[in-house]
Amino acid sequence: MQAFAELLERLLHCPQRTGKLTLLRDYLYRTPDPDRGWALAALVGTLDFPHAKPGLVRALLAERTDPVLFAWSYDYVGDLAETAALLWPEPAARRPPPRLSEVVDRLASTPKTKLPAFLADLLDRLDATGRWALLKLVTGGLRVGVSAGLVREALAGLGGVDPARVEELWHAQAPPYDALFAWLEGRGPEPAGGAELAFRPFMLAHPLEELDLAAIAAAPEDWAVEWKWDGIRVQLAAVPAGVRLYSRGGEEIGASFPELVETARMHGLHAVLDGELVVLREAAIGSFNDLQQRLNRKEPSARMLATYPVGLLVYDLLAEGSEDLRPLPFTARRARLEALVTSLSCSRLRLSPLLTPAPPDALDRLRREPPHPAVEGLVLKRRSSPYLAGRVKGHWWKWKRDPFTADLVLLYAQRGHGKRSSFYSDYTFGAWREGSEGTELVPVAKAYSGYTDEELTRLDRWIREHTIERYGPVRAVEPALVFEIGFEGIQRSSRHKSGIALRFPRVLEVRWDKPAIEADRLETLEALLAPSDAARSPGSGGIGRPLAQPA
Repeated sequence: MQAFAELLERLLHCPQRTGKLTLLRDYLYRTPDPDRGWALAALVGTLDFPHAKPGLVRALLAERTDPVLFAWSYDYVGDLAETAALLWPEPAARRPPPRLSEVVDRLASTPKTKLPAFLADLLDRLDATGRWALLKLVTGGLRVGVSAGLVREALAGLGGVDPARVEELWHAQAPPYDALFAWLEGRGPEPAGGAELAFRPFMLAHPLEELDLAAIAAAPEDWAVEWKWDGIRVQLAAVPAGVRLYSRGGEEIGASFPELVETARMHGLHAVLDGELVVLREAAIGSFNDLQQRLNRKEPSARMLATYPVGLLVYDLLAEGSEDLRPLPFTARRARLEALVTSLSCSRLRLSPLLTPAPPDALDRLRREPPHPAVEGLVLKRRSSPYLAGRVKGHWWKWKRDPFTADLVLLYAQRGHGKRSSFYSDYTFGAWREGSEGTELVPVAKAYSGYTDEELTRLDRWIREHTIERYGPVRAVEPALVFEIGFEGIQRSSRHKSGIALRFPRVLEVRWDKPAIEADRLETLEALLAPSDAARSPGSGGIGRPLAQPA
């Protein structure tokens, strides 16, 4: 457990991807089974201890510390695990720390009634760093800047194999991954990979640049053009005996979208499809805001299934029957995809249409003013390209709409997580509107990215100096600081006081020079709503035009 704690701490304070990769590889080389397997499971988020909740940690700490001291400490630190790890009283004599495998086994098998005593015993056996890692593990909040893809890349390095092969095998294995480690270290055969139901790493597109567009314009016949739909990218793998639906990160999400799984099963699909998951009501494609109502729901209700039914806009065919089609050129895969979708004749599985070839200026108009609010740009695909794992330059390009911008006023700030847990880095922004008592600010967006570490230090100091009220870990600040916020779209939302929601907001610039009264008004944002969305009831979505750049 102590080695795992040290790994987490080093990952947390290592900003470079290559550095994190080195730390992971070193840990895998040095750590025995099954500890390293459980560590990987924890890092990719597949461990779950349903009875170990934050409330249990607070209750244990309340029995051992002054509640006022805890409240002040938690408010300052902003992270429950770090606060509890530092405040936990040191025992008179500490027994040897547990192994990670012991922690996992006991947490999984200990009855709920005996869990408080067991967790307290573990905390007594660990130092402050170990306690912090333990509490992060049991509450499921590691947040050390490591993606599942990076973990699997480090794992591939252990055996000198292609990371794409590890990706395909990974999802058919269960922690602590004994067979996978045995294969990578030459102690056993390649483990069963789930064959036709295995996850295939997605092929991704690079952002289009002007030089790339010039090369495409010189040979337009070499390129196919599709819409870039505003949903979530998924992979549907199906054989007559089973169906799996994978997210872009390789997570199996079929339980969240049972109607799509049932459609594949009912039609006897024996193929692997790459496409965009969207809300699909007969002929109408819903907005991303519609789709958000379905995301992160592991067991959607019958009402939710009826109100927000989903379907798949299919981009590509990766396998048909037992044949792997990825080495074929795009044109060959597309021809077989069209034949397959036509033979299925299923309204829930639809082809994403290819667009008529056009000069760059015409494509640019389509990109900037798409005909449907669920379109966020174009994808250009080289007709000869095979289906390659990852973002391989020169084959697929994405050409998205220009981002929208708005000048908004900082209203609230909250501490971040991980290395930002001591800084106020999560922000809520507002726009002006006319209220019952005159002009007021109403929250319209939250953002926690887009600024440098130097800017964060200055912002944190400004927030502390301009706090006017506190709500637990949240500070309300003097409404005096303006931020230029970029976002991908805007839609109606009944969940927000303002009645609108911004898509993917992020900080573009801190406008230290701009008076708050000159920030944008709510009606300016509302004017960006697509006409069809402006007329809809809250909960639907649309796309407007970018705001003019601030003076």
